[in-house]
Amino acid sequence: MALSFFKRNTGEERSEMSFVDHLEELRGHLFRCVVAVAIGAIVAGIYNKFIIKNILLGPTHNDFPTYGIICRIGRSLNLGNALCMQGIQLKLQSTEVSGQFSMWFSVILISGLILAFPYVFYQFWSFVRPALNKKELSSTTGVIFWVSFLFFTGVLFGYMVVAPYAINFFFHFQLDEIVQNIWTINSYISMMLPLVLGSGLAFQLPLVIYFLARIGLVTSAFLKNKIKYAVVIILIVAGIITPGPDVVSQLAVAIPLLLLYVISIFLAARVDKERADKDKEWS
Repeated sequence: MALSFFKRNTGEERSEMSFVDHLEELRGHLFRCVVAVAIGAIVAGIYNKFIIKNILLGPTHNDFPTYGIICRIGRSLNLGNALCMQGIQLKLQSTEVSGQFSMWFSVILISGLILAFPYVFYQFWSFVRPALNKKELSSTTGVIFWVSFLFFTGVLFGYMVVAPYAINFFFHFQLDEIVQNIWTINSYISMMLPLVLGSGLAFQLPLVIYFLARIGLVTSAFLKNKIKYAVVIILIVAGIITPGPDVVSQLAVAIPLLLLYVISIFLAARVDKERADKDKEWS
């Protein structure tokens, strides 16, 4: 397997591989991904108390940095306390015998995946890369860095902005005063992970648009014509992510997503210009 991995470096050689050879090579990449995630999980396990108390449960603390920062930003913009979030006194509970252990294991595993993400994507890219032609390869220079950068930026945005808003809203929402919000650790983590990881994936939008523009599937003109639909979709997504009733919290999520779309338009326009310059050279 190792020999086949180093031997098949070009698309022509890759095309001659049998289905079994493809599976064998894929197995090698998956194995290395599993090892990387396991190493990341071990590192997370060593620092598990810090990760769980200060990171995972961070948004449940009144002194979480986001609460003070966003509040000060709102006041500096003469919005008063519109961006300020109320304090929370949250206590989680576990209603299952192995609930805390299973959640501990899940947190360590997800943390390992996040830590190993650049290497995991590198393995995925190493498997896909030989099947691309020269035109496609030229449009993917630095893809590993940019995918990782956008992923971690999105994760940070989801953790520092989206998660605090969602937690604060759900904590203070009550059908009636006699109904108390007492969450389980399972439900808390089940809410946190999609918000954080989903934001990491959402921030891949500029890179996806850039690649699609490179291979000619979208243009900047198309993206500009569809911007009104994009705004509606972004507002809907922001409303789902931040279910709070105030427009300010929804805009806090919608504006960065809209900015990503605008950046995508500029990237597509750059690709269109390069393509037009090449066409002039050939004409």
